[in-house]
Amino acid sequence: MATLKELADRTGYSPATISRILSGDPSLSVTPEARRKVLEEAGRLNYTATRSRRGRTPKGFLRIGVAEMLTPAQQLDDPYYLYLSSFVRQGCMDRKYTCLTLEGRGEGFVPPEGERLDGIVAIGLFTTGQIESMASLCSNIVFVDSSPFEQRFDSVVLGYELGISLALEHLTKLGHRSIGFIGPTYKLDDYRRRAPEVRRQLFLKLMERHRLLKEARLVDCPMETQAAAKAVGKLLASGERCPTAFLCANEESAIGALRALDEAGMAVPREVSVVSFNDTPKSSLVDPPLTSVSTHVEEMANTALRLLGERVVLPGKEPVRTLPLKVVVPPSLVVRESSAQVRL
Repeated sequence: MATLKELADRTGYSPATISRILSGDPSLSVTPEARRKVLEEAGRLNYTATRSRRGRTPKGFLRIGVAEMLTPAQQLDDPYYLYLSSFVRQGCMDRKYTCLTLEGRGEGFVPPEGERLDGIVAIGLFTTGQIESMASLCSNIVFVDSSPFEQRFDSVVLGYELGISLALEHLTKLGHRSIGFIGPTYKLDDYRRRAPEVRRQLFLKLMERHRLLKEARLVDCPMETQAAAKAVGKLLASGERCPTAFLCANEESAIGALRALDEAGMAVPREVSVVSFNDTPKSSLVDPPLTSVSTHVEEMANTALRLLGERVVLPGKEPVRTLPLKVVVPPSLVVRESSAQVRL
């Protein structure tokens, strides 16, 4: 796993500057290029550490298009998708595949002029129009982090219920009974339609199963660092009782919670524990390092490429598989310093 010193050596920025970039410090003035360099190097260092444990990957000559929900600028605000994209592209390089970026144009996507496609990796959530646009380019599509039209396309998604369950089991074993959730009430579904946010719904369901629903504290805010910091700060300033622990919908929400708690003079984890979701390299680099539900983005990316390879139609050959598959990647919990035994 990367350290601040390693990132400083690789990027040329000081550990203090890198720490402020990773924590989303709004008072820090840096260029988007600087933020991207720090985030991408953090991902590369983590990739180098995990890659050494892998066997050799198969070689091929496929041409893979990559369609992304977020623009490069938007990915800086949600590095989960930045890392997913990076691992897909790195996986293509490892397999000797040609990786082509699909350009978004309104409701459609287009490949570089004249380029044929053997498959498409679609990262994130897309409208029905965008999905059909991709299908017109190539029917061999695998969706990552969404699962639309399961009867037609492969998909790789995360087991959210297991992730929330692992986080709550961890906190309840530490003695926490008053647990808050930080994240939006509504988000987008697999077709980019407004729908109840999955992690929040599962939190409520499992809190009821633990018979702790009456103790739940819901902080409704977008999954962004500044929005979460503002919402948690408002709760702390209200004089209402603060939960002994927060479960956050994503890493940016957790970092915002850390900032608000620090500004209020509340120590993490001595007074309040914080558990995050996603576990990108940022989780181990913020202060304190975040206990986090790991979504295993590298495995999601490599699984997507394996599924694509199984359904490629090559001249004179039959595909390995024609039936679409949905692979649910089980998350795991990485325990770090942001969670601790509740104080009585």
